[in-house]
Amino acid sequence: MSYRISLLDKSPVAATETASDALQRTLYLAKQAEAWGYHRFWIAEHHNSPHLASPSPELVIAWILGQTRHIRVGSGGVMLQHYSPYKVAENFNLLASLAPGRIDLGVGKAPGGLPLATRALQQGLHQQEKGSFAEQLAQLDNWLSLPAADEGDDALQATPIPPHVADRFLLGASNESALLAAQLDWNFVFAAHLNGDKSLMREVITTWRDHSQRDTLVAVQVIVAASEAEATELAAQVEIWGVELENGQRVTVASEAQAQAFARQAVALPV
Repeated sequence: MSYRISLLDKSPVAATETASDALQRTLYLAKQAEAWGYHRFWIAEHHNSPHLASPSPELVIAWILGQTRHIRVGSGGVMLQHYSPYKVAENFNLLASLAPGRIDLGVGKAPGGLPLATRALQQGLHQQEKGSFAEQLAQLDNWLSLPAADEGDDALQATPIPPHVADRFLLGASNESALLAAQLDWNFVFAAHLNGDKSLMREVITTWRDHSQRDTLVAVQVIVAASEAEATELAAQVEIWGVELENGQRVTVASEAQAQAFARQAVALPV
């Protein structure tokens, strides 16, 4: 069985670094990934975090595209709840026009930050008018799927229309997400780097394979260092905390302090 390996980078900011240092390392890693033969290089989206340097993957994608030659570059992923599906389609049609055949659009359901950031990002937006996440994703798919039309003020399109549209991926860790991706004929990535429950992963992948002929993609956490001791030390710094609120909302954060902050902010600023 053959497989391809890709990279998802969060642009982490180390204790002695600036955000600029972290982003330069992301660019270096993208160039090395291309030289090593990796298939895709994705950028994550996180907000109001001093430890992660990429709140706008679209900007970093454009930067990396200009300094690489053939590796596919994309988002892992755009947090759709914060944005107009039309604007996301415009952004990725523009990127796909700049680098035809090299753009991936990964979309996530999570907020990518704590409630304070979510409230700021969604200022002026009415989530009830936007509809459910499934409805927003279907809108995005529609905007990306429209062919070029005759010129006219009455035709609304997410221009520019690229020669090759971005490949589309839904990031998730549930049967619901797998089914939604299959219904829209999107690719699906199981987020095992956020939820390492192996039984759940097997269940979701089975659901995916039962409903889609597309490949199976899994994201896993990987730590690389010069020695096993260094890798073990780095691994000890990586934490994944799950938060479940009384309203049923579930999110994943990187520390106990973030988990407590999320719960505190969610009560003060319900989202």
